Amino acid sequence: MAEVLWERRPELNRPILLLAFEGWFDAGECATSSVRWLTQQHAAEPIADIDPEEFFDFQENRPEVRFDSNGARVIRWPENKVFAAPSSPEHDLVMLAGVEPRLKWRTFTDSVLEVIKETSTELVVTLGAMVGSVPHTRPATVKGSATNTELAAQLGLDRPSYQGPTGIMGALHDTLDKNDVPVLSLRVAVPHYVSGPTNPKGQQALLRKLEQVIGVDASSDDLDAAVLEWEERVSGAVGADEEVLEYVQRLEEEADREAETNIPSGDDLAAEFQRFLRRNGDDIAD
Repeated sequence: MAEVLWERRPELNRPILLLAFEGWFDAGECATSSVRWLTQQHAAEPIADIDPEEFFDFQENRPEVRFDSNGARVIRWPENKVFAAPSSPEHDLVMLAGVEPRLKWRTFTDSVLEVIKETSTELVVTLGAMVGSVPHTRPATVKGSATNTELAAQLGLDRPSYQGPTGIMGALHDTLDKNDVPVLSLRVAVPHYVSGPTNPKGQQALLRKLEQVIGVDASSDDLDAAVLEWEERVSGAVGADEEVLEYVQRLEEEADREAETNIPSGDDLAAEFQRFLRRNGDDIAD
């Protein structure tokens, strides 16, 4: 049975695939909310769906019963739906913000590879978020890495150095590396002492870095009000506990001593990115 169910195969202009998955590498839902934000901002349309049947234990990830607009009873399954949208004169976007599969990771990554080949995607950007010892009062730090030596060198990125248990992103990067698909990883650190739903500050930081790197219009300034409200709410909770307040102040001092990011920013970064893609413009499907 085919794992990728295609609704249509659109003609796309040198697309870039953005990937994020709920789960281990999506603290504060920063990564998946960023991709879904772009899906809405660019009025992206669905082009494919990775069939959940092979990849989920439905006793663990249970489908949900809902009523549609006509009052009919429907079942919503765990979803990994692929969207596409025009983005800029240089590149269209292909986007997937889904649920980390529980089963058959190698088969799942092969399904993502099929999407890449069928859409002639030139580059994959994976987005992630992780908890860290960072204060909520300072700019959210976005770091990046690339296993492609040339891409890492041109953009001033680190090479991956993590060793240990991994998630679907680690498996996916391995598959893409073996198939010579350029992939860039961007990840934001969020305060470990803040629990709860979507962290708009981390989301905005990821979107702004995407704006810098690939030139996508992310409308990240539209999140300013949500970020301010989030900061005020967290500061209120922190200020009510003197011990936590002192701890956050120590984190602020440490953050002020460190560089905010390990990725070059601005026009130079975007130019280097475009030069890399122009020199590596061969169709990866060949």
